[in-house]
Amino acid sequence: MYQYALADNELLNSRTNQFKDQISRRIDGSLSEDEFRPLRLMNGLYLEMHAYMLRIAIPYGVLSSNQLHKLADVSDRFDRGYGHFTTRQNIQLNWIELDQASDILSHLSDANLHAIQSSGNCIRSVTADPYAGAGADEVADPRPTAELIRQWSCLHPEFAFLGRKFKIAVTGSEHDRASIRVHDIGVQLVRNEAGEAGYKLFVGGGLGRTPMVGKVLSEFLPENELLAYLEAALRVYNLDGRRDNKYKARIKILTRDLGVNNLRERIDAEYNGCRSQLPDTSNWLRHVESQFKLPTFDDASSDAAVYVTDSNPITDKSLARWIKTNVISHRVDGYSIVNISLKPVNGIPGDVTSEQMHLLADLAKRFSSDEIRVTKNQNLVLPHVKTKDLTALYDILKRHSLAEANHGLLTDVVSCPGMDYCSLATARSIPIAQEISQRFADPETQDLVGKIAIKISGCINACGHHHIGQIGILGLEKGGKEYYQLVLGGDDSEFATIGKVTGPGFSSEEIVDAVATVIDVYLELRLEDELFVDTQRRLGSKPFKEVLYATH
Repeated sequence: MYQYALADNELLNSRTNQFKDQISRRIDGSLSEDEFRPLRLMNGLYLEMHAYMLRIAIPYGVLSSNQLHKLADVSDRFDRGYGHFTTRQNIQLNWIELDQASDILSHLSDANLHAIQSSGNCIRSVTADPYAGAGADEVADPRPTAELIRQWSCLHPEFAFLGRKFKIAVTGSEHDRASIRVHDIGVQLVRNEAGEAGYKLFVGGGLGRTPMVGKVLSEFLPENELLAYLEAALRVYNLDGRRDNKYKARIKILTRDLGVNNLRERIDAEYNGCRSQLPDTSNWLRHVESQFKLPTFDDASSDAAVYVTDSNPITDKSLARWIKTNVISHRVDGYSIVNISLKPVNGIPGDVTSEQMHLLADLAKRFSSDEIRVTKNQNLVLPHVKTKDLTALYDILKRHSLAEANHGLLTDVVSCPGMDYCSLATARSIPIAQEISQRFADPETQDLVGKIAIKISGCINACGHHHIGQIGILGLEKGGKEYYQLVLGGDDSEFATIGKVTGPGFSSEEIVDAVATVIDVYLELRLEDELFVDTQRRLGSKPFKEVLYATH
């Protein structure tokens, strides 16, 4: 993990004291809500339906056990004893008192946690592949690059008040587990034919009311040019992007209107003018890399005899299923990557209690080199577990209701908080997710269907990423009632695709039956071992729509 320096601590303390003064002036009436709003948003504080919500940044989704313990303590002391992990690898506390917000930030700073730029019209928290440093398919570990971008963008004076929010994601693998193609800028670590390190950049992706897949901005950007090029891209967007209409103020609209080639020309011109003003990215990156404390891996390959094989069957069927579903290969022999589902049947996707946080923090320290990761799918990852320890780990998780063997299956539903919490939502998301998990709770049914991604959003802002769900659900309001559009064909991988609405929406009583209908049609029409995403691509949405609306 990145080891924070004294300067980082001083920045957090200074920021906390500044916000404490702003809160005091809001409480005594010196600041109006309109004046206070941009200040609180830059510190991750939202005013939602029932209370203030604090969105705590987890840069590129990495937590230490100490940080997770701190989050648990804060949730117990200042909230209601739980937190909600989001699709942006952050955590939200939903029941915050305004006069305690700065105290929370002060407590968080003790563990190098903060809420800076987790909201507002600025460069938001950088996200990354949750398997970073562990994935066997990586070109290189993307975390130093993500940390570099975090340092460059944090409180950047030129980009503190952009036309709209700006999101950057980083991956070190061709297999895109960070969904970089649906971000304002996506960064992929690559090597050219000469073996030199660099980046492939995507621009203009995003979801919301105008979903788009990003275009290639640069096939290969040399490593030392990254920050200057990002600076140039943000300057062009800041100057040329729309500010007259907040719905058209994202760089994806600028990319669409100009065309990626014209946008690239403008960025290149700006880049040529500013490249000498910024430090060489390579030097800065080497310094950042030196501040990462990397795990030391033992030679554990000889005693890694836990996986299910014909010659080594596991008699405990629940353990065998969990290993098959939630555990994947590590880049180091004898180690595994463990996905911990936060999607129990009838649970709230992404919610975790303070007791579970404390437990997971202890498990990270004991089994995973003191690291735990947050994923964009609202689950957690222990990235460095010795394969021989999987049984012991599973037994502990099972005793604390954290061993749900559904990673990537039907009940691993992604959902925003919806109208149960969010003031922007137009429909509830959580009850629909719970009904889906109840309908498909049977493990045999989940195994029969196989890998599938269901994502739910409670409004057009798409915080539940419904556009890139293989089955997406969008909750809306019509005539004072909730109804739900069904979206098919989305993909959040390196084959990023925006799904298409099937037709008229369904009522809250009908939508889960509609999902079940889609599953039934898939099982009837799929070829042998064909996943849902492949069947839908092969046949399109027509056969699903014909059955969905036959009697609707």
